[in-house]
Amino acid sequence: MSDPENKKVRILFLCTGNSCRSQMAEGWARHLKGDVVEAYSAGIETHGLNQYAVKVMGEAGVDISSHSSKNVRELLHIAFDYVVTVCDSARENCPFFPGEIEIGKSFPDPSAFTGTEEEILGKVRIVRDEIKNWVESTFCKENILAEKGGFV
Repeated sequence: MSDPENKKVRILFLCTGNSCRSQMAEGWARHLKGDVVEAYSAGIETHGLNQYAVKVMGEAGVDISSHSSKNVRELLHIAFDYVVTVCDSARENCPFFPGEIEIGKSFPDPSAFTGTEEEILGKVRIVRDEIKNWVESTFCKENILAEKGGFV
């Protein structure tokens, strides 16, 4: 659980390769509620940071260019309050974190998008906006973290 001294709620966003969806969710959580949330992201595997995700998040004013793709095994020592899977594969393969509350939501995989660069960017922007809206509605407006001392 959260460190009582820190008072921030620890959230892990988990997806297959930690290249797009979980990175964007981490970026949005830090951007929207960084004062009360300690956000992390990881993958069941590591696929490297997707440059389309970096670009569209930058367009929205959220810089994730310094993020790196991490394997969930690197974070097993952290006591998370919430583990949020952002794809079905992660939900099915998620390791157990003692004490956490698991939340699942599946978003389309931007790394699978095809087309011209502009077509791909357009599709990634849609996923970016869907993730932002979901993070806002789940963690910012519904007081889901109020019981943890986070959001009001």
